[in-house]
Amino acid sequence: MTRWMAAFLILAAVSAQGGDDHSSIAEEEIRCSYSWYQFIEEAVATGDGQGHGPDVGSAEWKSVIAFKLDIRDEPNLPDRDSEAWCRHIDPVVRQRYAD
Repeated sequence: MTRWMAAFLILAAVSAQGGDDHSSIAEEEIRCSYSWYQFIEEAVATGDGQGHGPDVGSAEWKSVIAFKLDIRDEPNLPDRDSEAWCRHIDPVVRQRYAD
């Protein structure tokens, strides 16, 4: 039983440290990762505030992000299914939504 308690305490400590604000995500964070998508969602909310909206990271979500950033019709916007899209979006969001 004490092993389980120790494991639980370690897990709780790690979880508490991992709960940092995603708005401070490092610029080196892997683009198109789950944590990067969350960072972008927190900066450019796509939902209606009541839990309705596209699935974060989906093609629909990426379309909404581009729409909200007013770059959807940009001729040099990379394909939404590419990491290049994420690399293109990242500096736009960081510049417009800097803390």
